[in-house]
Amino acid sequence: MTTLTRPPVGELLRVWRQRRRLSQLDLANDAEVSARHLSFLETGRARPSREMLLRLAERLEVPLRERNELLLAAGFAPAYGRRALDSPDMAAVTRALDLVLTAYEPYPAVVVDRSWELVTANASVALFLDGVPAHLLEPPANVLRLSLHPEGLAPRIANLPQWRAHLLHRLGREAHLTGDPGLASLHRELAALPGGTDRSTPDGIAVPLRLRTDGGVLSFLSTVTTFGTAVDLTAAELSVEAFLPADEVTAEVLRAARSPVANPRLPARDPGRGAVPDPEEDR
Repeated sequence: MTTLTRPPVGELLRVWRQRRRLSQLDLANDAEVSARHLSFLETGRARPSREMLLRLAERLEVPLRERNELLLAAGFAPAYGRRALDSPDMAAVTRALDLVLTAYEPYPAVVVDRSWELVTANASVALFLDGVPAHLLEPPANVLRLSLHPEGLAPRIANLPQWRAHLLHRLGREAHLTGDPGLASLHRELAALPGGTDRSTPDGIAVPLRLRTDGGVLSFLSTVTTFGTAVDLTAAELSVEAFLPADEVTAEVLRAARSPVANPRLPARDPGRGAVPDPEEDR
């Protein structure tokens, strides 16, 4: 039988401090503790209290999932729970997600979890999924893989090298900031896909997604919405990414297509992890 061995809590604290590029003095001042005490905590000469550990984690902007790991390493119970998205306690969250997705219509919007797996989407996402093979949509469908895979959106992205460089940079940064090995593995997988990279500075205010469609090349800017006050792991790790028109031509095409359209035919997620829309429910 394999026994799970966690690194000492002091070692984990040091890793998070270094990941945030802070000196012991910087963190000690920010957390209002002595640099000597922080040094003792990192070397194991002192044991942190639960309150101290949570204070340091807050200053270090440690994600909630990893805050639980810090607490467990120090011998404390986790502070943050994880509820299934379809549980009664999460009704307010699911209502909020539905409201946001509906509000973005006729512009495409998706809800993803920390691993970039698709949780749900609005009807306008069907524009992105035209011609995508079923095997890329099987749950858990990963939206970054959908974007960059040669059988996914990649052939239809007019500025693929630029968009690919943007996504890989974003994913690499998230993998570093969270220390999530799953994100690091996804980054390696996607970086190995063809498509090239263009790291030149974009001409506009942000990197656009320029997508070839039957209505011509449409240009989008993406925005991200999160639950800023979430204390539940499921809610904290959800984000809504919306693709808004970057020009009036794109806006006009999307508004013209607002007439009743079935939701994208995406397989449902596993129970308790959210579900994508059922196209029959909106008819």
